[in-house]
Amino acid sequence: MEKRGQWNSRLTFILAAVGSAVGLGNAWRFPGLAAKHGGGTFLMVYLAAMLLMGIPLLMMEISVSRKFRKGAIESMRGIGKKWEPVGWAATSNAFVIVCYYSVVFAWVILMFVNSWQFAGMTGDNKAASSLFFNLTKTTGLIQGADIPGGVLVCLLVAWGLIFYCIRNGAKSVGKVVKFTVFAPVVLLLIMAVKGCTMPGAGEGLLKLFVPDFTALSDPSLWVDAVGQVFYSLSIMMAIMFAYGSYLGDDANVAVDAMIIAFSDMAISVLSGIVMFSTMGGTGMLGDMTASGIGTAFIVYPQAIVNLTNIGWLNALFGAIFYMMLITLAIDSAFSIVEGVSAAVSDKFHIKPRTVTIAICAISGVISLLFVTQMGLAWLDIVDNWANSFNLILIGILECVAIGWTFSLRKVLNEINRNTKKFRAPYWWFAASVKYIAPVLLSALFIWNIIDIFVQKGGTYNPDYPIWAQVAAGWSVTVLVFISGFVAKAIVKKKRKNGFVEDEVVWKD
Repeated sequence: MEKRGQWNSRLTFILAAVGSAVGLGNAWRFPGLAAKHGGGTFLMVYLAAMLLMGIPLLMMEISVSRKFRKGAIESMRGIGKKWEPVGWAATSNAFVIVCYYSVVFAWVILMFVNSWQFAGMTGDNKAASSLFFNLTKTTGLIQGADIPGGVLVCLLVAWGLIFYCIRNGAKSVGKVVKFTVFAPVVLLLIMAVKGCTMPGAGEGLLKLFVPDFTALSDPSLWVDAVGQVFYSLSIMMAIMFAYGSYLGDDANVAVDAMIIAFSDMAISVLSGIVMFSTMGGTGMLGDMTASGIGTAFIVYPQAIVNLTNIGWLNALFGAIFYMMLITLAIDSAFSIVEGVSAAVSDKFHIKPRTVTIAICAISGVISLLFVTQMGLAWLDIVDNWANSFNLILIGILECVAIGWTFSLRKVLNEINRNTKKFRAPYWWFAASVKYIAPVLLSALFIWNIIDIFVQKGGTYNPDYPIWAQVAAGWSVTVLVFISGFVAKAIVKKKRKNGFVEDEVVWKD
């Protein structure tokens, strides 16, 4: 085996982790949920969920993988052999996610390349909202198998960029994140200045920051806030296990995790300022949606063509917006692949670069399904199950494994090993991992089950046939959670040919 790669500096690790955590969900889902749930009220609940659940779980994953120097699969085996399938579930679900996340990345590239078309759409909301559908030829239904040439080219570019960024693991990632983390912040600041100088921007900012306390009685507020924290930090996706495993013994996990989490939140708020000020300035506050696809590709293009009366200037701001999304998407996309690659490489003693090439090739072929005319519908189904069921259940199982069958005191000592000014207190960490996080995640899981079976009559979307929801939803969930048992059978067979698993032990 090659010597395990390490981050070349503390800053590199923090930038890589922030880049992974800060993704498209910050730019489009966070502002939409804030608009849905009373602006400042959502911010308050989101911050509480970050402190009570997000940060402790982030610390937990980073510290465990730093101790074992392994990815998700082997780190969970180090917690206890019976928990290895949980590591496999996290890794398999991450593989599923990157298959369609790469397509969203490709769509963002496509919109950037075609942003010049906004120059001829000044004030034409219908043309602006139709641009995405005209380019992708999507039907929004399980109909149509053609792949538009432009979309295919953008998908190939997306996968080329993803592989380029992680071709040498921590070494190449470290070089890329120095640009891709700061670039979106600069672009967001440019758009924030533009948005805040527009007439009507103040109304939007008031809606973002002033709490509407009547929203607190809506249970979906709490569900959405918990979900946003959980999805946003890149936890339970094998990513932070991989990134933590590249840390040196001198890393300050307690402080670094706080920096990562609050950087993630700060960029979410900055994205909210951009979205609310722009929508307020264009008179479109009522059109904001919690749907990321709808916001980025349908609603925001309408705002772009109403920014000014100068077509080329609108097109310029459109290009800035989609370039910002590109820089957000690329970090998250390559970090997911790196999480899967590190976990599989550790388990089967295969060179990381070889595994990375295989993952990019296999998931690249699968991603072709999502760039067909019916791709948006398939993506919607897979995304719902991967996030609303798989990810949450993995989170619950990780909390049970580490919180109830392992020594939390050992994990906390690892978190606080090199910290002096700030030490995570035991009562806070233990309360979160053992009680608060699993209870909140269980409530979120139950809510999603009730939503699909009671409120929606057993179907996620009546426009999609049941067979498609079973094939891309429930079947994928089953495959994710049996992947560990299939892998165990493969390892057992390989042992007969001389394969020896690594010893993974927590050494005090």
